[in-house]
Amino acid sequence: MDYSKIPSPCYVLDETSFRRNLTLIKSVKDRAGIEIILAFKAFALWKVFPIVLEYIGSSTASSLAEARLAFEEMGSFAHTYGPAYTDQEFPEIMKYSSHITFNSLQQFHRFYQQTINNNISCGLRINPEFSEVATDLYNPCSPGSRLGIIAEKLGDALPEGVEGLHFHTLCESTSYDLEKTLKVVEQKFGKFFNQIRWLNMGGGHLMTRQGYDIEHLIATLKQFREKYPTLQLILEPGSAFAWQSGVLVSSVVDLVENKGIQTAMLDVSFACHMPDCLEMPYKPSIVGEINHSVGKPSYRMGGNSCLSGDFYGNWSFDSPLQIGDRIVFEDMMHYTLVKTTFFNGVTHPSIGIWTRDDKFQLLRTFGFEDYKNRMA
Repeated sequence: MDYSKIPSPCYVLDETSFRRNLTLIKSVKDRAGIEIILAFKAFALWKVFPIVLEYIGSSTASSLAEARLAFEEMGSFAHTYGPAYTDQEFPEIMKYSSHITFNSLQQFHRFYQQTINNNISCGLRINPEFSEVATDLYNPCSPGSRLGIIAEKLGDALPEGVEGLHFHTLCESTSYDLEKTLKVVEQKFGKFFNQIRWLNMGGGHLMTRQGYDIEHLIATLKQFREKYPTLQLILEPGSAFAWQSGVLVSSVVDLVENKGIQTAMLDVSFACHMPDCLEMPYKPSIVGEINHSVGKPSYRMGGNSCLSGDFYGNWSFDSPLQIGDRIVFEDMMHYTLVKTTFFNGVTHPSIGIWTRDDKFQLLRTFGFEDYKNRMA
């Protein structure tokens, strides 16, 4: 990828890497005999859905907008789960959904009757009260969690009309995390498996990460299918689709020093354009960085919003940075575009794709009208 040919700032999807992820995901789907669907909450760049559809045909939605996007841009009905549906939106959600999962028994009883004549398969989200996700912000099984129904609330039988169960307890996790989770789910909810048609294992299956044990994942899923042959198994990863498939290209616009700390001021914002860096937190790699060492030019990166904490670092380089240098953040496709904001009205990065025939294609730019229309 020739970064000099890319406008700054800009998110750039690398088509070759993206297709590599899709090929692996389809292989797991076919070999394990399961359904894998794309989770829009992690990646919803709809202009590349034609590429996705060459490998995967369905998606999961967490809102009315995502369900409609599935219908209009993927040409399929969504597997929809929302923490809480409203009377105003639910009728339209049904128009775009093949499956609807309810977060509570109260929500199921409130809306189920509306689904009966709409060819919708209804499910319940369950909470196995077991997760090895270390970051509390992303752990849906923490004590008092608002997400999913614990086993003791379900009694001995599911309500009439429930055709599936759905759990989501993983976050960038391994196949061994899934294996341990399945044992707990089976122990607590296995008595219901003869009452349902499908089991949705949610997202967080980071099967495209280097070192992920694909063979163990497939073996785990096959073993479960052999034990429960009437259950359709569904996985809905999001990050795995876009993992290490693109970058955020930015530029140094100023260099400031305070008490010996050098900050490279950029034309992008961590708060606005890379929020997970601050929320998770995690430190992304930068193209051309070196291992931090004494004596090398080192900088923290400063965002261009007025939030005091809009910075991260440190990164080291062989040579001092100069105004105009490109700073290219790696792995910036998943949970970035879907979470960006117009805070401060800072310029929103453009969106492009580096095609597999080694060309840059600009997909979208943003301007004042996007900011203005967002406000009212």
